[in-house]
Amino acid sequence: MAERFRWHNEPALWHVDADTLFLKTNAKTDFWQETFYGFHRDSGHAYLRPVSGDFTGSATITGAYETLYDQAGLMLRLDERNWIKCGIEYTDGLMHFSVVVTRGVSDWSVIPLPGISPAAQLFVRLTRHDAAVRVQFRFDTHAPWQMARLCPFSAEDAQFGITACSPERGGLEATFSDVIVGAPISRILHDTDHD
Repeated sequence: MAERFRWHNEPALWHVDADTLFLKTNAKTDFWQETFYGFHRDSGHAYLRPVSGDFTGSATITGAYETLYDQAGLMLRLDERNWIKCGIEYTDGLMHFSVVVTRGVSDWSVIPLPGISPAAQLFVRLTRHDAAVRVQFRFDTHAPWQMARLCPFSAEDAQFGITACSPERGGLEATFSDVIVGAPISRILHDTDHD
C-alpha cells in the first residue's frame, strides 16, 4: 500500500502492515474552508497518491468514533482549497456518512446511520468521470452500493487516498485496508450490479 502514497500532515503514530494502514490522529486535526464556522483548516491527516483522468478509488475502513467530528474516509485533493472528503463522521451522538466538497469554500452533507455500530466496517468508493465525482458506500459486501453524492469537480491531475481527523481531540484510531485505485466503474448510475 505504501507505493506512491505520501503523507499530507503525517500523524505521530501510524504503521502499515501488508495491505492495512493503522493510524492514531494528532490533536485537533481537520479539513475545512470557511463556510458557517469562518475558519480555514488544513491540518487533517491524508495519505495520498497521484491520480489522473477517470478512476475509481476504494477502501475498507474501521474507526473508534466517539467524540464530536471524529472522522475517517477517502480524500480527492487538488490543493488546500479544492478537495473532497467522504466517510464516517461522528456528530450529534450518531455515526453519519459524510461528504464535504470544497471548491474555495466547503459544503457538508450527511446521511444519519442509526443502528450502525461504531465498530462496523465501512466500504467506501469514489469515482471520477470527467469533471464529475460519485461517492458511494455500504456496510455489507452483499448489499448494493448506496450513492451519497454526485457533484462537479475538477478533471485535473490530483491526489487520492485516505484521511482521518479529530477536530475536538487527539487519538482517534482508524484502520484502512484494501485501498485500491483502478479503472472507473460504469457510468450507469442505477445499475443493479452489487460489485
